[in-house]
Amino acid sequence: MCGVLAVGHGRRVHVVHDAPCFDQVTLVRWRKRIWRCREPLCATDTFSETHDLAPPRAVLTTRAVRWAVDALSQDDTTVSALARHLGVDWHTAWTAIEAEAKVRVGKPDRLHNVTALGVDEHIWRPSRVGIDRAVTIVVDLTPDQDGCLHARLLDAVVGRSGTAYKAWLQAQPDGFTATVEHAALDPFRGYANAIRDELPDAVAVLDAFHVVRLCTQVVDEVRRRVQQEQIGHRGHKDDPLYQIRGILRHGVEHLSERQQAKLTRCLEAGDPDREVDVAWQCYQQRRSIYHATAAEGQRIAEKLIASFPTCPIPEVARLSRTLTAWRQQVLAYFDTGGVSNGGTEAINLADQVQDACLNGGLSGVSVRVVGGG
Repeated sequence: MCGVLAVGHGRRVHVVHDAPCFDQVTLVRWRKRIWRCREPLCATDTFSETHDLAPPRAVLTTRAVRWAVDALSQDDTTVSALARHLGVDWHTAWTAIEAEAKVRVGKPDRLHNVTALGVDEHIWRPSRVGIDRAVTIVVDLTPDQDGCLHARLLDAVVGRSGTAYKAWLQAQPDGFTATVEHAALDPFRGYANAIRDELPDAVAVLDAFHVVRLCTQVVDEVRRRVQQEQIGHRGHKDDPLYQIRGILRHGVEHLSERQQAKLTRCLEAGDPDREVDVAWQCYQQRRSIYHATAAEGQRIAEKLIASFPTCPIPEVARLSRTLTAWRQQVLAYFDTGGVSNGGTEAINLADQVQDACLNGGLSGVSVRVVGGG
């Protein structure tokens, strides 16, 4: 401005969407003052009143943007849901959220005090063509002082490989990797190699859920093979083993008396060599290590890893070779107080990652998952 005292030139209504109030879309109607400069040589003829709450030509107030980013960081929500609460379309909400997210990402303290990392792959929606659909997501799994897990999405890196994870670790500020004490992962050797090379002081922990899932898959493979050998085709609804395909995935402690009776009846009818029964018993033993105390669970785990190779069932023997290869990471679960990659999986399954990856990236914005399991 030229510094000459301006005079009033009327008012203009500026409508902006504010943070929701009582779960209702909230609009702010601001009657902005219009000023006119009295200096003929001034390049500015008229100008509007300004306020930090509503920047010029803004559709959302700064308070609404902060509310949206905070909600995306702390709640299991999506950009689409936030846009509905704000009363704007998706693109308007995302443009504002992305700008605020980039400001927060630029803060140097974002990566401070990260002691536990989780990593997992993520596949973009099939509608995205012409681009690499696989990304590696990196999540902060550091618990708070009360021991509660507040998982934060740190980054989404293009590519599902150990090289992508390794490059991300190398690109972080000096001293970041030195603070990482635990690194949770799924049974993917590429990520394990990256942890070995870039996080040599961190304890790699194989996620308990994926260990149990490997056992579940073995039970299902044995059931389908035995079923094929007995009846010569894929299971039908009246076939004994097909009837209990769901029950076999459950823990024995969750079965009702009726389900236990059905399980016994169908195994007697469709599993003459007891291969399915043995595989299911192995699965139950594997599950039990995560329900016992740390010392007892570790003892059972070591015993199972050592005994599985003697099993004559080929699927169980193959599982044994897998667990033997990951023995150190499996047993690390008990030495670290039960570090889990569950927070990473929760974020991976949430629509925040879809929205972030598909539409410009929300790298560095946290997603809070209380419990993380």
